[in-house]
Amino acid sequence: MQSLKSASVANAVRSATRISQRSVSRKTRALSSLNSSAITTLRPQTTTRNVSRTTAISGTLLLPKTQQQARHGSSSASSEALQKTPLYDLHLAHGAQMVPFGGFHMPVQYKGLSVSASHAFTREHASIFDVSHMVQRVFSGPGAREFLERVTPSDLASLGVHRSTLSVLLTADGSGGIVDDTIVTKLAEDMFYVVTNAGCREKDNEYFEQELAKAKESGLEVTQEQLDGWGLVALQGPEAEAVLADALDALDGNTDLKQLYFGQSVYGKIKLEDGRLSTPLLISRGGYTGEDGFEISIPPSETVEVTEKLLTAGGAERVQLAGLGARDSLRLEAGMCLYGHDLDETVSPVEAALSWIIPPNRRKADAGYYGAETIVSQLTPKSKGGKGVTRRRVGFIVTGAPAREGAEIVAKGDPATKLGRITSGCPSPTLGKNIAMGYIEDGQHKSGTEVEVLVRGRARPAVVTKMPFVPSKYYKSA
Repeated sequence: MQSLKSASVANAVRSATRISQRSVSRKTRALSSLNSSAITTLRPQTTTRNVSRTTAISGTLLLPKTQQQARHGSSSASSEALQKTPLYDLHLAHGAQMVPFGGFHMPVQYKGLSVSASHAFTREHASIFDVSHMVQRVFSGPGAREFLERVTPSDLASLGVHRSTLSVLLTADGSGGIVDDTIVTKLAEDMFYVVTNAGCREKDNEYFEQELAKAKESGLEVTQEQLDGWGLVALQGPEAEAVLADALDALDGNTDLKQLYFGQSVYGKIKLEDGRLSTPLLISRGGYTGEDGFEISIPPSETVEVTEKLLTAGGAERVQLAGLGARDSLRLEAGMCLYGHDLDETVSPVEAALSWIIPPNRRKADAGYYGAETIVSQLTPKSKGGKGVTRRRVGFIVTGAPAREGAEIVAKGDPATKLGRITSGCPSPTLGKNIAMGYIEDGQHKSGTEVEVLVRGRARPAVVTKMPFVPSKYYKSA
């Protein structure tokens, strides 16, 4: 569950975004009324190796094995002071409006570009998002796969090398609750790159320490590393491939982006402005916007140079920096969940409409991951003789004022009959409509079902709608 401190950070971001939106000119106000409701809350990062030491590492594990060198550890102390990502100065140079966000100084939007304009630019061209505040982890060792298959429902044995999968960390109590959502990338048979939400950093660190201790007791050999201080940038939009291609080393035949599909990754080198080549960077095709795009993990010393190269290679007409405000509205249009709002430890993957992340060979009660018996029993709905679930995450189109997190969903014409609650909502710049997602009673979840949402005490018509609200444009093989 999101802590009170994390919630206060989210509130600060919402307030800052509302203030910034009120300053937009009348000419763009209708489109710029977007209020970035709830954005992932993030925390200062700590670094753990095994279960007993706290260290900061060089991140050499994320390089190809031929590039890996000796690790250099140094002490790292936690602090309540706001941290800066490697791109902090670059944000300021581009006129970013910075806000306290999960323990970091983070950009909400940039001077001369409203949240909604940035949103539209991403859909039409490409944007670069600084997501260096996310937690990048590497689990390695002969027991790494078995360890991760215990805490997630994923089939990592069958996952190809340099393939990724969306997954969730599951509560150890067997309830099927979600500790955090994550992306797992298989770098080798005994090495996995795992990105988790920084808003869950402290909770996840404790979770992994406890689980690694259990693994050690059971004889599993597995090591966890956090890539302390590393950059992570998301290049998203229909022109993302062209921009990245122009920035890559043209002589590197290993990074043919036309052969890199959604959910795949590769190591590639960026040709920096002075002609030098970057170290091999892990480039993953995917993202949080519903558009084609890439996420690039970058060593601390190269994060600024690589980002600047992407900007210059694309030019202002093709690529811009984008902040947390646009990131939130883009992810909602794409039907993506936000942990602490749309997901938490009381929600199971089935309730959250994430059953698809559970592969067929793990849909059995004895599959071996936490909560398997509970989750598998929910997969068969009550109408077909199974246990099913009592609520489901769905999308809504809301008429009138936008429905925000916490708004009650009620029966049409009968506000006394409570059906559920909104977890995320905002005006959609792409559709020109108010969109939202939330949990509604099983049986009321079918698309086209008419309900009402209570917005500031007034019932607003709403219709259950399939997600994503805007068609996804992932680059997939035929």
